[in-house]
Order: sequence, then structure tokens, then C-alpha cells
Amino acid sequence: MKYDMIASGVKYIGVDDLDIDLFEGQYEVPLGVSYNSYLIDDEKVAIMDTVDATKAEEWAKNLEAALGGKTPDYLIVQHLEPDHGGSVQYIMEKYPNMTAVCSQKAVAMFKRFFDADFSSRIQVVKEGETLSLGEHTLQFFMAPMVHWPEVMVTYEQTTKILFAADGFGKFGALCKEEEDTEGWACEARRYYFNIVGKYGAMVQCLLKKAATLDIQQICPLHGPVLSENLGYYIGLYDTWSKYEPEDKGIFIAYCSLHGNTAQAALKLADIIREKSDVKVATSDIARDDLHEAVEDAFRYDRMVLCAPTYDGDIMPIMGDFINLLRIKTYQNRKVAFVENGTWAPAAGKKMREQMEAMKNITIVEPLVTIESTVKAKTIADLTVLAEALTADK
Repeated sequence: MKYDMIASGVKYIGVDDLDIDLFEGQYEVPLGVSYNSYLIDDEKVAIMDTVDATKAEEWAKNLEAALGGKTPDYLIVQHLEPDHGGSVQYIMEKYPNMTAVCSQKAVAMFKRFFDADFSSRIQVVKEGETLSLGEHTLQFFMAPMVHWPEVMVTYEQTTKILFAADGFGKFGALCKEEEDTEGWACEARRYYFNIVGKYGAMVQCLLKKAATLDIQQICPLHGPVLSENLGYYIGLYDTWSKYEPEDKGIFIAYCSLHGNTAQAALKLADIIREKSDVKVATSDIARDDLHEAVEDAFRYDRMVLCAPTYDGDIMPIMGDFINLLRIKTYQNRKVAFVENGTWAPAAGKKMREQMEAMKNITIVEPLVTIESTVKAKTIADLTVLAEALTADK
């Protein structure tokens, strides 16, 4: 999907990145990512954010075509992270009379990111302040820690567009939208929980501000422009940012040294499916995308962690996964454990200690211990655990 005119006087000038291997150096993006930028063409012309420096040349061509010979008056800098602020210095130097509009907290970041001194060309805006472009009027709202401290969002009063910075973003290049058969929520969810998810309280503050506005379209800095059924997207953000489960279901995350713990984890999934209609999702966290596992952990209301004992602790990849959940403020879920050990099983105790340190975690008993390999007793214990996990569906 590609855009030209978003609304009267508002043009899309962003670019797709299909060359990127890892977003933020860690997140797999098999369908690439878009760096969204917009132009508001009025008596005064405003550019809404720039793009990653690797795509500056392509973006500049889009900008020049949209300008049609005009000179931009303002660069609205909502977020200075390099995938959005990477071309700020380039465009500020190209248009020496253009003013950068940003939050107060962004001013210091200008000095950190750019070699040139733009201090005389920065206009700081505060909460609720407006900027008239002619027929279009921009109103600014601070959105600190969604997901950097300098972030602000912009509401255009005439077209009723919310330029949402990283809010409502999604992995995937726009030209690949048709290939994303799982729809908006899947990659938007993975994007949210891995990038923004730690800051749920700040997202809630932003949603409360947005609730006072008549929003007809949402223009994020990644992913498609949202213009229909906005209540669906806003509702998901409300659920996610409250750390509430999106779906009833059980997510089983496992790792395995020699295949025995994996066998038990998959057997548990089979037992649950045989005995109930509860949705079950599984992930081999050593082989599957660890960040998709984070997404599923937050999506469902129950989780089972299955890991072997390793050096008197847990297999390191499970430790990494639990630490990711901690960093992202995992909470309000039921959690059960399956451990494996040949002579001194300790994984269950270690996993339990780490999960109990998180907020509002309910432990589901029993702890199932695999004694090296899956036997009849193991299956019986897994059956008891399955019944406990599905007791209230």
C-alpha cells in the first residue's frame, strides 16, 4: 500500500525500507519497515518528521515532488530517534530558513545528534499550543516516554488527523501490506510490546488526551495510515497499555537441551487441546523469534514456562526470555512451570522466583518435574497441570 494524498493538503512522503535486517538492531522484520513522513501544503508548508539517514535520498525526492517548487517553512520534529530524525540535519541545511518545531526536551537532543548548531532555528512548543499554517492548524500534545522522553504528537484541527509519532506503529513496509496476511494487529502487537510496552502508564495518558479530540485518521511513523474503525485500534492500545490480556488462552514457552523438555511442552499442549477448547500457542524460544514470544506472553492470560536445569540454574535462553518480560513490565497473568533435571532439578524454583517478583502474577500448581525423559508419571503430572490451567477456561 502506498499513499499520495492523505487528506486535503496533506501528502504522504515516507519511504519503505526493505534492506533492513534488524529493526533497532534486534527485531526481525521479514516484511521490512516503513519510515513515515508527511507534508502539509498550505500558506505555510510543514514537513512532519524525517526518515532514517539510509533512506534520505529517496525521501528527499518524495519531498521535492510534493513541494512542487515551494520552500518548507516548518519541520515538525515529533520524535528524534534516528529512524525518524536521521535526516533532520540534512533537510535543515538544505532549507536554511526553515524552523524546527519540537518539545523542550528535544532541544538537548538536537545538540547530541547533530553537528550543526540549530538553536536559533528551533521553536519550542508546549502542551496544547497551536501553530497556524493557514487553513490547517496544528495542535501539539506532549507524549513523553511513548517511547522517548522528547516525544510529542500533533493534531491537525481541519482534517482531524492525529500524527501519532511511534503510537499505533506497525512493522512491515507499506509495499508489503498485502503480503501481511495476519492483518494489522499481529505486527502492531509485536511492535507495541517490544518497543513501547514498558511505558503503559504513559500510553494511557496519551489515550486520555486523544479521547478529547475528534480524530478521523491516525498517521503513525511506521505502518499504514488508519482511517476506518479507529475504535478497534484505540481499543487494542487501551487493553495493551493496561497490561490486560487481549485473549483467553495459554502460551507455552519452552527450551530444551536434548529434546525431552520440548517433548513435555508439546505434550502439555496436546493434552490441553484434547480436554478443552482453550486456545494454545507454543514457542521454542531457542529457535523461534524471541520477540514474538514476548508478544504472545502479553497476548494471552496464561503462560507455561518449560526449561531444563543448567549449571544449577535455568537454561540461559529462558533466563533471557524472563528478563525481557521483566523489562517490559509483564504482569496480571497466571503462570505455571515445567522443569527438567537428572540429578538436582532447580529450574522450576529459579523461574518461580523470577516470575513472582513481577506484579500480580498468580502461580498455577503443580510444578511438573521431568526426571530426564518423559514417562507415564510425567504425562500424568502434565494432565493434572492441564486441568488446573483450564479449570475456569
